Amino acid sequence: MNPLVASSAGSTIRALHARRRPTSINLGIGEPTLMPDVAPFERATRWVAEHGCRYSTNAGDADLREAIAAHYAYPGLDHADNVCVTTGSQEAVYVAMKALLDPATDEMLLVEPAFPVYAKVAQIEGISLRRVTLGATDDFAFDAEQIVAALGPRTRLIVLCSPCNPTGRVISRAAVDRIVAVLAARGGPPVYVLHDEIYREQLYVDDMGEFGRRYPYTIAINSLSKSNALTGLRIGWVIGPADVMPEIVKMHGWVTSCASTFAQRVAFDVFEHDALGAQLSWYRGQRAAARDLAADAGLRFVDPDGAFYLCVEVGARDSLAFCNVLLDERDVVAVPGNIFAATLEGWIRTSFVAPPDTLREGLRRIAALAKQHVALP
Repeated sequence: MNPLVASSAGSTIRALHARRRPTSINLGIGEPTLMPDVAPFERATRWVAEHGCRYSTNAGDADLREAIAAHYAYPGLDHADNVCVTTGSQEAVYVAMKALLDPATDEMLLVEPAFPVYAKVAQIEGISLRRVTLGATDDFAFDAEQIVAALGPRTRLIVLCSPCNPTGRVISRAAVDRIVAVLAARGGPPVYVLHDEIYREQLYVDDMGEFGRRYPYTIAINSLSKSNALTGLRIGWVIGPADVMPEIVKMHGWVTSCASTFAQRVAFDVFEHDALGAQLSWYRGQRAAARDLAADAGLRFVDPDGAFYLCVEVGARDSLAFCNVLLDERDVVAVPGNIFAATLEGWIRTSFVAPPDTLREGLRRIAALAKQHVALP
C-alpha cells in the first residue's frame, strides 16, 4: 500500500450521503437538482451518428477549447492552446497540482475554508502544505492581507475557490489586485494562483475578482457540473499560461488520455448556444428563500455571494457528531463544517437546491437540534 494514500481518509460527504434514508431531507447535496437541457445531448448524438465517437486529442477538441478560451477571454490566456479539457474539475485540480509542484522543493498555500480535495491531493502527492484560514468574525470573507502574509519562501502555488465552497463568499477585485501586486513584486520564480471558478456562473454580487483578468500566472479551473446541472457528464477544463500547459496536457494524457468525445460535443453545444449558467435566475430565487427561511428559524448564517450553499452556525463542539445526530435522529443530511477548516467547527454546510418547503423543514429541524445543546462527544 502507498502509505500516503492509506493515511488519507475517504470523503466524509460521501459517507454521510451513503447513510441517508428514502425519507431523509437532503441539504448536504453538492450538485444541482434541476434537470439539464436535453437539446445539447440531442445535437451531440446527431454529431456522433455522423462523425463517430473516437478519441479526441489529449488536450480536447480544438473547437471546444477555442470556445472556452473565447468565452472567458482572460488576457494572454485566450487561445485554444491555453485550455485543456478534463474529466471534470477534480481531475483538472489534480493534473494542475501534479504538473506545477515539485514535492522536494515546493509548497502550496491553501486558502480555507475549502473543499477537501486540494489538501487531499497535496497529502497524497507529498506536497508541503501551508494554510491560511479565514475566520467567522467577518463571516469568512477573503482577506488579501492575511493571504499575502501567509506566503512562504517556498510557496509556488496559491489555491483558492471563489465563489467558495462551502461559504459562498467571493474574493473582491480589490483583494485580487492587492495579492497580484505583492506577487508581481516578489523576486524569484513566479507563484501561480489556482483559481477554482466552478461556481462562477452562480454569482449574486457585482464585485468578484478574477485572477485570470489580472495575473498572467493564473490557472483557472471550471466545469459544466454546477453551471448547467451536468455533474454526471464529467467535463471540466484548465485554463493556464503557455509555459505550463504542455506539462498539464501531458499529465492529463497519462491520467485519462482524453475527456469523453460525446461529452465534449455536449459542452461545445452549450458554449455555441451561449447557454452557460442559464439557470442563474432560479438560483437567485432559491438563495433569497434560503436566507429568509434561515432567519425565520433563528439561525446565524453566512450570506452567500455565490454558489448554492448556506453555512449555518449550530454551536456544537463537534460538527461531524452534530451531523451524525442530525441524520440519525432528525433525518436531515448536512455537511460538517470542520471538514473544510478548523474555523468552521460549530458550523454546518447546507445546500439550498431543495424545494422551499423542504428547506424550511430541514432548517427548522437543524435549529431545533442546535437549541437543545446536545452533549456531543
